[in-house]
Amino acid sequence: MSVFRPPRASDVRPAVNSSSLTGKNLIFSPVFAGKVIFLQFLFGEYTTDVKISLEFNELENYINDFTNSIVIADNNTASIAEKFNKKYKLPHCILESGEENKNWSSVEKILSCAHNANLGRDGLFIAFGGGVIGDLSGFAASIYKRGCRFILISTTLLGMVDASVGGKTGFDFLEIKNLAGTFYPAEKVFIPLDTLSTLPQVEWKSGMAELIKTAVLCEDDVLFNMILENIESLKEYKSANKELLLNLVEKAVSFKGSIVSEDPKETGTKRVLLNLGHTFGHALESACGLGNISHGEAVAWGMVRSCELGCALGITPKERANKIIGLIKAFNYNCASPYPLAKEASTLLNAMKNDKKNKNNALRFIVPDAKGARSVNIESEKDLNTIISILKGEITL
Repeated sequence: MSVFRPPRASDVRPAVNSSSLTGKNLIFSPVFAGKVIFLQFLFGEYTTDVKISLEFNELENYINDFTNSIVIADNNTASIAEKFNKKYKLPHCILESGEENKNWSSVEKILSCAHNANLGRDGLFIAFGGGVIGDLSGFAASIYKRGCRFILISTTLLGMVDASVGGKTGFDFLEIKNLAGTFYPAEKVFIPLDTLSTLPQVEWKSGMAELIKTAVLCEDDVLFNMILENIESLKEYKSANKELLLNLVEKAVSFKGSIVSEDPKETGTKRVLLNLGHTFGHALESACGLGNISHGEAVAWGMVRSCELGCALGITPKERANKIIGLIKAFNYNCASPYPLAKEASTLLNAMKNDKKNKNNALRFIVPDAKGARSVNIESEKDLNTIISILKGEITL
């Protein structure tokens, strides 16, 4: 059983033109310039610059060299990409949207577009979208001529607070989520919050689950309380205070960046904690059929199951578990077990056996503890029976 204490949300403080060197990882503190925030992270050998802005029109002030480039989007983000590309007329690749299209066929389309545009290894992929587009475009960039440049314009809440930073790329294969993939961080990430105005409610809610996950992982309650105190306004984009949203996104990106900087390829004990709720959640997505429920909905359900597991193992204090579950329920996620679309515990358990986090054939879960979270390996028959009981809804809080 490994334990890692994540940093506190309050540790990430705004600073102007300041930086600190932690080991080999240079992490620049957030630089606030009006309603625009700049961050920089070093993920292993890769540097990622991040710009968070209230407005999409800040993009051209951030990226100034569009030669030798292609634009990548899906049917949901094509109109956003066109706002940018109508000036530059770059070759473009428009993919079908949704998790069900996160496959090799989509990767082939990106590679073909790059090849037809005569992009060299110094070519640039400019992707507009959320987690799916980011994963597909980043993967394609990592293998095109053994690696070309990659910039991501994140347009979904889930992408902004989680998927856009850290370099995990890939696609689903054999009905297993992200079975194939690489670590390939974008060189630049642009996060324009006004693109959320056209985001479907189900996707807003999906991203909110990842934001709650980050809040649970923080050692202090600063981010958690910010969400807790603004539940009603954060239930949809149009009612959210935009400066509050800017602050929430910055804290989530800063937190994830600090974790990934210390463990870029998830070989240690730190980055794996970002998978809180994901062992249960990914299994639920697979069991329901990839694309039939949102990733965030599955993660929210998974976090509730993780709280139940943590309590059953004597790791998660019941008071903290109830506080976490209470916040999740306040956003109206389906928290019931068994889940209506995946009632067979055996199906979910089999899906968990394919999880990438598993080691030495032991199921690996992330559960909350008194502050933050920790990783636990489930090997004994007794603990496996506990998992089955949780999936059946026989253990609840």
